[in-house]
Amino acid sequence: MSGPDISVVICVYTEDRWEDILAAVSSVRAQSHPALETLLVVDHNEALRDRLAKEYKEAGDVRVLANAGPRGLSAGRNTGIAASRGEVIAFLDDDAVAERDWLRHFAAGFADPKVMAVGGRTVPIWASGRRPAWFPEEFDWVVGCTYRGLPPGRVRVRNVLGGNASFRRTAFDAAGGFATGIGRDGDKRPLGCEETELCIRLSRARPDAVLLIDDRAVIHHRVPEAREHFGYFRTRTYAEGLSKALVARSVGADKGLESERRYTTRVLPAGVVRGLRDAVLARPGGAGRAGAIVAGVLTAAGGYVVGSVRARRGGATFSVAPVGEAAHD
Repeated sequence: MSGPDISVVICVYTEDRWEDILAAVSSVRAQSHPALETLLVVDHNEALRDRLAKEYKEAGDVRVLANAGPRGLSAGRNTGIAASRGEVIAFLDDDAVAERDWLRHFAAGFADPKVMAVGGRTVPIWASGRRPAWFPEEFDWVVGCTYRGLPPGRVRVRNVLGGNASFRRTAFDAAGGFATGIGRDGDKRPLGCEETELCIRLSRARPDAVLLIDDRAVIHHRVPEAREHFGYFRTRTYAEGLSKALVARSVGADKGLESERRYTTRVLPAGVVRGLRDAVLARPGGAGRAGAIVAGVLTAAGGYVVGSVRARRGGATFSVAPVGEAAHD
């Protein structure tokens, strides 16, 4: 096998996703570029950890670990990084499956020693079987997927998206791990942006670092029925605004909002025009998509304002800790 050894980290937290977790692991085991190992990091759920330990008891390529930090996705990822053995650490969502060449495309990206991170393309699997007519592709990040407006092919980016990403181990040596206090916690508001903050921090620590997205590294991500509704759309866009305020507070608004400026001034206006044109042509969902884009921008902006005020008052904080030494248990 040519290319770097890759450890795959899948963070899990609920038995409700049992079949999804098994499917995610199976997709990693079927890779054309075999993973060195798969690490299942369980977020403070003893029953799930015990059940997974029994499921993979005889599996030499799968390890089940408890999140060694506070509850949440960032600490779970940091636990996986510390325990992993690979030169590269890839992350896969627990409700996603990777296409066969996913890791092969990641590995190819790391042929250049300056490349510190490679992300991929995440395609939604809608629970209802099809995209809701009103749901704009420009906002697919709301459901953890690649959105319209990202450049195609293999291109340099400011940040990769965390559910389908890989990092060179030395990236964490240089920048530390994922920040806790920002990003997902199974019981709280759907925050995000922890990978954005990490990538900006990495680029500051290593100004020569190259971060890529290769849209051939594809995963398919489940979108549960509850997330197909406008109520979730509104909640998630508001949470994104809160998260972006934390990131801007950490790394400065120039870097923290660099990609968002292009997105809001070019990509979204074009989406509104497309939606209105479809409405005029009596195509389904056109007006709804245009309205959802406007609503999404306003809601995210509202979250950003509230988050900025909270951050200035010290009411919202997050911390970055160095990732521990690799644990070879």
